[in-house]
Amino acid sequence: MTTDHQIRRLIGAMNRGKGISKAAMAVGIDIKTARKYREIRKLPSEIKPEHSWRTRKDPFEETWSEIEPLLNESPRLEAKTLFEHLLDMHPGKYQNGQLRTLQRKVKCWRATKGPSKEVFFPQKHYPGILCASDFTHMKSLKVTIAGEPFDHLFYHFGLTYSNWEAGNFCFSESFECLNEGLQRALWKLGGVPAKHRTDRLTAAVNKECNREEFTARYNALLRHYGIEGMATNPNSGNENGDVEQSHDGFKNAIDQALLMRGNRNFDNRSDYELFVTGVINKRNLSRQQKFEEEIPLLKMLPSGKLEIKKTLSLKVGKSSTINVMHNTYSVNSRLIGERIEIRVNSEYLEVWYGQKHVDTLPRLRGESKSSINYRHIMDWLIRKPGAFENYRHRDDLFPSTTFRIAYDLLKNKYPDTGNKKYIAILSIAAKESEYKVECSLKLLMGQNIEPNYENVMANILAIDKIPSRIDPEVTEVKLSMYDSMLTCGSV
Repeated sequence: MTTDHQIRRLIGAMNRGKGISKAAMAVGIDIKTARKYREIRKLPSEIKPEHSWRTRKDPFEETWSEIEPLLNESPRLEAKTLFEHLLDMHPGKYQNGQLRTLQRKVKCWRATKGPSKEVFFPQKHYPGILCASDFTHMKSLKVTIAGEPFDHLFYHFGLTYSNWEAGNFCFSESFECLNEGLQRALWKLGGVPAKHRTDRLTAAVNKECNREEFTARYNALLRHYGIEGMATNPNSGNENGDVEQSHDGFKNAIDQALLMRGNRNFDNRSDYELFVTGVINKRNLSRQQKFEEEIPLLKMLPSGKLEIKKTLSLKVGKSSTINVMHNTYSVNSRLIGERIEIRVNSEYLEVWYGQKHVDTLPRLRGESKSSINYRHIMDWLIRKPGAFENYRHRDDLFPSTTFRIAYDLLKNKYPDTGNKKYIAILSIAAKESEYKVECSLKLLMGQNIEPNYENVMANILAIDKIPSRIDPEVTEVKLSMYDSMLTCGSV
């Protein structure tokens, strides 16, 4: 079969002055074939007849009348489901290898006779008009902090005209995170666009469990900045496509920077935040020209940020706990029976009593979790050690794996009094130092010494008696003395 490549070589040889016979011999074709293509001046692919007939019989021709009505009624039916239906209706007629043929036939039907597909209309953007924001999961980056997995979200903000972006870490799609993220972004931007677009914020609303309350707080935030809120239609995340598409580019840029860095572990969260900020600033440099077009068109910021914290009034139960947004927290046992105020922030809860801030609790991520601080209930744990055995939140009373190992050792050796002995050790951590107790436990268990109250206390007392390093005092030397010596020597 003569190929396009041969004919191109033939024409080239003839253009260089070779006769048709020598040119045909050089490219390996017959002289008659060479004359044919010289006359028609076309490549073999250009004169090849269109292939519009089947090379083999359609195995589904007889049964297509059964399949097409099903597709008309339910266009989302998959070819595999239809193939399994045919296997049931016509045993022995079809083999598994024919599934691919049916898939091609169904695909062709959808393209020629199926329902119309949704059309996306690219939008023209104007400077200073629209900003958009959304949350994106960062788990795929596999970042660790001090060796521990750092599972977090990122609040992502962007201007749709210049693609200038900003954002910050968060741990839930709550109103508090939206509020904090949007305000941070606007103040970093230094101005306010005319409109702000989000998705339906369903996750944030669900956490509030009250759409009216959420809407009122969100509208108050928008009014404070004089910005018009916009939301996508239900199940239409593509309408917020500018920021959603930016998610992929943003996370890919972080991933590439991590690859260049050589590892994904950071000593602390601050180092990781600085790293991400550096990547964002670098990305924004390439958008500077369009960004400068937006700056003069932004509205002025208000005089200050809006303090808009959710406040809950709760009564402390007999277990010295409160339930905040489907999670359980402990407070000091002195507050049992009292009504306290909880001010909800994105990452912590403020406990107020009698118009005084009395405690701060780290906010839990997710739902149906608990955070029990053993210091809040230690006095009564000592008085009721038997309650420790089946305490619903017992796992929260092990500050670290070291404490849990010590408890297991004591419980195995003293089945009846192991709980009491462990609580005694925990009381030292509450009164002295959790760090010192943990160091003492590690030392004792490393030497196969029983980790009991007496041995732990002895270790801590020994540590406290070690004198701290004394820096030697060095008298300041006056250089003028050397000047005087040199002067004397020269006389």
